Amino acid sequence: VQLVESGGGLVQSGGSLRLSCAASGSILKMNVMEWYRQAPGNERELVATITDDDHTTYADFAKGRFTISRDNAKNAMYLQMSSLKPEDTAVYLCKAKEGTSTLYSIYWGPGTQVTVSS
Repeated sequence: VQLVESGGGLVQSGGSLRLSCAASGSILKMNVMEWYRQAPGNERELVATITDDDHTTYADFAKGRFTISRDNAKNAMYLQMSSLKPEDTAVYLCKAKEGTSTLYSIYWGPGTQVTVSS
């Protein structure tokens, strides 16, 4: 399975963006799908998680501003971001995991750049 992100771009502070993560195959077997981000000079950090039963969790900085969702019929995952801040500027990457706790596969997309101007 290949993952490709889209929807990034340049937005003013306070604006919104909707990121998409399209999979080349079915995501029905993906137990967990996640959005990460990485800013220059920083480590990659987890933004949000959604499980195969639609349970969601968020990093503290994302709570109340970002919403993660998935559409199994479209083999896609989304990240709706609002009230964006300059510190949200980063490359956003999607990640998917399928399998068990001991035998699993991990997939990453190449990322999409989000730039928030002040």
